[in-house]
Amino acid sequence: MIRQLCSGFNMKAFLAELIGTLVFVFLGLGSTLSWPSAPPTVLQISFTFGLGIGTLVQAMGHISGAHLNPAVTIAMVVGAHIPFVQAIFYIMAQLIGGVMGAALLHEFAPSDVKGSFGLNQPANETTPGQALSIEVVLTLQLVLCIFASTDSRRNDNVGSPAISIGLSVVLGHLLGIYYTGCSMNPARSFAPALITGNFVYHWIFWVGPISGAILACLLYNYVLRPYRLSASERLDILQGEIAEENEREENRRKSIDLNSLYSHPNNKEKN
Repeated sequence: MIRQLCSGFNMKAFLAELIGTLVFVFLGLGSTLSWPSAPPTVLQISFTFGLGIGTLVQAMGHISGAHLNPAVTIAMVVGAHIPFVQAIFYIMAQLIGGVMGAALLHEFAPSDVKGSFGLNQPANETTPGQALSIEVVLTLQLVLCIFASTDSRRNDNVGSPAISIGLSVVLGHLLGIYYTGCSMNPARSFAPALITGNFVYHWIFWVGPISGAILACLLYNYVLRPYRLSASERLDILQGEIAEENEREENRRKSIDLNSLYSHPNNKEKN
Protein backbone atom coordinates (compact mmCIF):
# COMPACT_ATOMS: atom_id res chain seq x y z
CA MET A 1 0.00 0.00 0.00
CA ILE A 2 2.79 2.42 0.92
CA ARG A 3 4.55 1.54 -2.31
CA GLN A 4 1.42 2.34 -4.31
CA LEU A 5 1.01 5.66 -2.53
CA CYS A 6 4.61 6.64 -3.23
CA SER A 7 4.44 5.61 -6.88
CA GLY A 8 1.17 7.50 -7.34
CA PHE A 9 2.51 10.77 -6.00
CA ASN A 10 3.53 13.42 -8.53
CA MET A 11 4.83 16.56 -6.83
CA LYS A 12 4.39 18.84 -9.83
CA ALA A 13 0.80 17.71 -10.38
CA PHE A 14 0.08 18.00 -6.64
CA LEU A 15 1.40 21.56 -6.57
CA ALA A 16 -0.51 22.45 -9.73
CA GLU A 17 -3.78 21.30 -8.16
CA LEU A 18 -2.99 23.05 -4.87
CA ILE A 19 -1.94 26.36 -6.43
CA GLY A 20 -4.72 26.27 -9.02
CA THR A 21 -7.43 25.70 -6.42
CA LEU A 22 -5.88 28.32 -4.14
CA VAL A 23 -6.05 30.96 -6.87
CA PHE A 24 -9.51 29.87 -8.00
CA VAL A 25 -11.02 30.10 -4.52
CA PHE A 26 -9.22 33.37 -3.76
CA LEU A 27 -10.56 35.01 -6.93
CA GLY A 28 -14.02 33.49 -6.74
CA LEU A 29 -14.68 34.34 -3.09
CA GLY A 30 -13.13 37.75 -3.68
CA SER A 31 -15.86 38.53 -6.19
CA THR A 32 -18.51 38.01 -3.49
CA LEU A 33 -17.14 40.68 -1.14
CA SER A 34 -19.65 43.46 -0.50
CA TRP A 35 -17.71 46.66 -1.13
CA PRO A 36 -19.82 49.75 -0.22
CA SER A 37 -19.08 51.47 -3.51
CA ALA A 38 -19.72 48.40 -5.66
CA PRO A 39 -21.85 45.56 -4.25
CA PRO A 40 -21.32 42.27 -6.09
CA THR A 41 -23.69 41.38 -8.90
CA VAL A 42 -24.69 37.98 -10.23
CA LEU A 43 -22.86 38.71 -13.50
CA GLN A 44 -19.70 39.76 -11.70
CA ILE A 45 -19.60 36.65 -9.53
CA SER A 46 -20.53 34.32 -12.40
CA PHE A 47 -17.87 35.61 -14.75
CA THR A 48 -15.20 35.77 -12.06
CA PHE A 49 -15.65 32.09 -11.27
CA GLY A 50 -15.91 31.20 -14.96
CA LEU A 51 -12.95 33.26 -16.13
CA GLY A 52 -10.96 32.01 -13.17
CA ILE A 53 -11.47 28.34 -13.98
CA GLY A 54 -10.90 28.92 -17.70
CA THR A 55 -7.62 30.71 -17.05
CA LEU A 56 -6.40 28.05 -14.64
CA VAL A 57 -7.36 25.18 -16.96
CA GLN A 58 -5.19 26.83 -19.59
CA ALA A 59 -2.38 27.45 -17.10
CA MET A 60 -2.34 24.11 -15.24
CA GLY A 61 -3.97 21.67 -17.64
CA HIS A 62 -0.74 20.37 -19.13
CA ILE A 63 0.72 19.74 -15.67
CA SER A 64 -2.06 18.04 -13.72
CA GLY A 65 -5.14 18.16 -15.92
CA ALA A 66 -6.43 21.08 -13.84
CA HIS A 67 -9.29 19.30 -12.12
CA LEU A 68 -9.36 21.85 -9.26
CA ASN A 69 -12.51 20.15 -8.03
CA PRO A 70 -12.96 16.92 -6.01
CA ALA A 71 -16.17 16.15 -7.90
CA VAL A 72 -14.31 16.24 -11.22
CA THR A 73 -11.52 14.06 -9.84
CA ILE A 74 -14.00 11.48 -8.53
CA ALA A 75 -15.74 11.46 -11.93
CA MET A 76 -12.37 10.79 -13.57
CA VAL A 77 -11.86 7.80 -11.30
CA VAL A 78 -15.34 6.43 -12.05
CA GLY A 79 -14.57 6.76 -15.76
CA ALA A 80 -11.18 5.04 -15.31
CA HIS A 81 -9.26 8.08 -16.55
CA ILE A 82 -6.82 8.35 -13.64
CA PRO A 83 -5.48 6.00 -10.94
CA PHE A 84 -7.25 5.86 -7.60
CA VAL A 85 -4.12 6.79 -5.62
CA GLN A 86 -3.53 9.82 -7.81
CA ALA A 87 -7.10 10.94 -7.16
CA ILE A 88 -6.51 10.83 -3.40
CA PHE A 89 -3.54 13.18 -3.70
CA TYR A 90 -5.48 15.47 -6.06
CA ILE A 91 -8.37 15.83 -3.63
CA MET A 92 -5.98 16.50 -0.76
CA ALA A 93 -4.28 19.22 -2.80
CA GLN A 94 -7.60 20.76 -3.82
CA LEU A 95 -8.90 20.97 -0.25
CA ILE A 96 -5.63 22.35 1.11
CA GLY A 97 -5.34 24.87 -1.71
CA GLY A 98 -8.94 26.00 -1.33
CA VAL A 99 -8.57 26.57 2.41
CA MET A 100 -5.32 28.47 1.84
CA GLY A 101 -6.97 30.71 -0.74
CA ALA A 102 -9.94 31.43 1.52
CA ALA A 103 -7.66 32.07 4.51
CA LEU A 104 -5.55 34.56 2.54
CA LEU A 105 -8.63 36.43 1.32
CA HIS A 106 -10.13 36.44 4.82
CA GLU A 107 -6.90 37.95 6.14
CA PHE A 108 -6.66 40.61 3.44
CA ALA A 109 -10.32 41.66 3.22
CA PRO A 110 -11.68 44.38 5.55
CA SER A 111 -14.13 42.97 8.08
CA ASP A 112 -16.97 45.21 6.91
CA VAL A 113 -16.99 43.78 3.36
CA LYS A 114 -16.76 40.06 4.12
CA GLY A 115 -20.48 39.52 4.51
CA SER A 116 -21.25 35.80 4.25
CA PHE A 117 -17.81 35.33 2.65
CA GLY A 118 -19.21 33.43 -0.31
CA LEU A 119 -20.61 30.67 1.89
CA ASN A 120 -22.85 28.23 0.02
CA GLN A 121 -26.26 27.96 1.65
CA PRO A 122 -29.82 27.37 0.44
CA ALA A 123 -31.31 30.81 -0.28
CA ASN A 124 -34.60 32.41 -1.28
CA GLU A 125 -36.71 29.82 0.57
CA THR A 126 -34.96 26.96 -1.22
CA THR A 127 -35.38 23.70 0.67
CA PRO A 128 -32.41 21.37 1.28
CA GLY A 129 -33.88 18.90 -1.20
CA GLN A 130 -34.25 21.55 -3.86
CA ALA A 131 -30.73 22.82 -3.19
CA LEU A 132 -29.37 19.30 -3.55
CA SER A 133 -31.20 18.81 -6.85
CA ILE A 134 -29.93 22.11 -8.21
CA GLU A 135 -26.34 21.19 -7.36
CA VAL A 136 -26.72 17.80 -9.02
CA VAL A 137 -28.01 19.34 -12.27
CA LEU A 138 -25.47 22.18 -12.33
CA THR A 139 -22.54 19.83 -11.78
CA LEU A 140 -23.97 17.40 -14.30
CA GLN A 141 -23.83 19.99 -17.08
CA LEU A 142 -20.32 21.09 -16.04
CA VAL A 143 -18.82 17.60 -16.02
CA LEU A 144 -20.57 16.64 -19.26
CA CYS A 145 -18.95 19.72 -20.81
CA ILE A 146 -15.56 18.67 -19.41
CA PHE A 147 -15.76 15.15 -20.82
CA ALA A 148 -17.11 16.30 -24.18
CA SER A 149 -14.68 19.18 -24.72
CA THR A 150 -11.63 17.11 -23.75
CA ASP A 151 -12.54 13.93 -25.61
CA SER A 152 -9.49 13.12 -27.77
CA ARG A 153 -11.63 10.90 -30.02
CA ARG A 154 -13.53 13.84 -31.47
CA ASN A 155 -12.66 14.87 -35.02
CA ASP A 156 -14.86 17.95 -35.23
CA ASN A 157 -13.81 21.48 -34.37
CA VAL A 158 -13.90 21.31 -30.57
CA GLY A 159 -12.43 24.75 -29.97
CA SER A 160 -10.80 25.61 -26.67
CA PRO A 161 -11.70 23.35 -23.73
CA ALA A 162 -10.63 26.11 -21.34
CA ILE A 163 -13.19 28.52 -22.79
CA SER A 164 -15.93 25.88 -22.95
CA ILE A 165 -15.39 24.80 -19.36
CA GLY A 166 -15.19 28.40 -18.17
CA LEU A 167 -18.48 29.24 -19.87
CA SER A 168 -20.07 26.14 -18.33
CA VAL A 169 -19.09 27.47 -14.90
CA VAL A 170 -20.54 30.87 -15.78
CA LEU A 171 -23.78 29.22 -16.90
CA GLY A 172 -24.09 27.28 -13.66
CA HIS A 173 -23.62 30.41 -11.58
CA LEU A 174 -26.14 32.47 -13.54
CA LEU A 175 -28.85 30.11 -12.28
CA GLY A 176 -27.38 28.54 -9.17
CA ILE A 177 -26.51 31.72 -7.30
CA TYR A 178 -30.20 32.34 -6.62
CA TYR A 179 -30.69 28.90 -5.08
CA THR A 180 -27.47 27.89 -3.33
CA GLY A 181 -24.82 30.47 -4.16
CA CYS A 182 -23.69 27.85 -6.71
CA SER A 183 -21.00 25.42 -5.70
CA MET A 184 -20.46 22.61 -8.24
CA ASN A 185 -17.19 22.13 -6.35
CA PRO A 186 -16.82 20.72 -2.80
CA ALA A 187 -13.40 22.37 -2.35
CA ARG A 188 -14.90 25.79 -3.17
CA SER A 189 -17.64 25.21 -0.55
CA PHE A 190 -15.43 23.60 2.09
CA ALA A 191 -12.97 26.51 2.20
CA PRO A 192 -15.33 29.31 3.34
CA ALA A 193 -17.23 26.89 5.58
CA LEU A 194 -14.04 26.03 7.44
CA ILE A 195 -12.83 29.63 7.67
CA THR A 196 -16.18 30.92 8.97
CA GLY A 197 -16.93 27.81 11.04
CA ASN A 198 -20.36 27.45 9.45
CA PHE A 199 -21.16 23.92 8.27
CA VAL A 200 -24.97 24.19 8.27
CA TYR A 201 -26.25 22.32 5.21
CA HIS A 202 -22.64 21.80 4.14
CA TRP A 203 -23.38 18.19 3.22
CA ILE A 204 -25.42 19.42 0.26
CA PHE A 205 -22.29 20.76 -1.39
CA TRP A 206 -20.52 17.45 -1.21
CA VAL A 207 -23.38 15.09 -2.04
CA GLY A 208 -24.84 17.26 -4.82
CA PRO A 209 -21.70 17.98 -6.87
CA ILE A 210 -20.26 14.47 -6.46
CA SER A 211 -23.57 12.86 -7.43
CA GLY A 212 -23.93 15.12 -10.46
CA ALA A 213 -20.34 14.45 -11.53
CA ILE A 214 -20.69 10.67 -11.21
CA LEU A 215 -23.97 10.75 -13.15
CA ALA A 216 -22.33 12.81 -15.91
CA CYS A 217 -19.43 10.36 -16.04
CA LEU A 218 -21.72 7.34 -16.31
CA LEU A 219 -23.78 8.99 -19.04
CA TYR A 220 -20.85 10.11 -21.16
CA ASN A 221 -18.29 7.34 -20.63
CA TYR A 222 -20.62 4.35 -20.47
CA VAL A 223 -23.73 5.34 -22.46
CA LEU A 224 -23.20 8.20 -24.92
CA ARG A 225 -19.52 7.71 -25.82
CA PRO A 226 -18.26 4.50 -24.24
CA TYR A 227 -14.57 3.66 -24.43
CA ARG A 228 -13.47 0.29 -25.79
CA LEU A 229 -11.85 -0.85 -22.58
CA SER A 230 -12.20 -4.20 -20.90
CA ALA A 231 -12.77 -4.50 -17.17
CA SER A 232 -9.16 -5.59 -16.70
CA GLU A 233 -7.86 -2.57 -18.63
CA ARG A 234 -9.97 -0.22 -16.53
CA LEU A 235 -8.64 -1.90 -13.40
CA ASP A 236 -5.07 -1.47 -14.63
CA ILE A 237 -5.68 2.26 -15.12
CA LEU A 238 -7.18 2.62 -11.65
CA GLN A 239 -4.19 0.80 -10.18
CA GLY A 240 -1.77 2.95 -12.17
CA GLU A 241 -0.17 -0.01 -13.91
CA ILE A 242 -0.09 1.28 -17.51
CA ALA A 243 1.31 4.76 -16.93
CA GLU A 244 4.52 4.29 -18.94
CA GLU A 245 2.72 3.16 -22.08
CA ASN A 246 0.30 6.08 -21.85
CA GLU A 247 3.08 8.56 -21.22
CA ARG A 248 4.76 7.54 -24.47
CA GLU A 249 1.46 8.02 -26.28
CA GLU A 250 0.94 11.45 -24.74
CA ASN A 251 4.44 12.57 -25.69
CA ARG A 252 3.56 11.93 -29.32
CA ARG A 253 0.68 14.35 -29.17
CA LYS A 254 1.17 17.84 -30.50
CA SER A 255 1.40 20.57 -27.92
CA ILE A 256 -1.58 22.34 -29.45
CA ASP A 257 -3.87 19.34 -28.88
CA LEU A 258 -5.99 20.45 -25.93
CA ASN A 259 -8.75 17.90 -26.38
CA SER A 260 -7.31 15.55 -23.74
CA LEU A 261 -6.61 18.26 -21.20
CA TYR A 262 -8.54 16.74 -18.32
CA SER A 263 -6.90 13.33 -18.55
CA HIS A 264 -3.58 13.37 -16.76
CA PRO A 265 -0.64 13.11 -19.20
CA ASN A 266 0.56 9.90 -17.56
CA ASN A 267 -2.78 8.16 -17.61
CA LYS A 268 -4.44 8.13 -21.04
CA GLU A 269 -6.98 5.45 -21.60
CA LYS A 270 -6.80 3.22 -24.64
CA ASN A 271 -9.44 3.71 -27.33
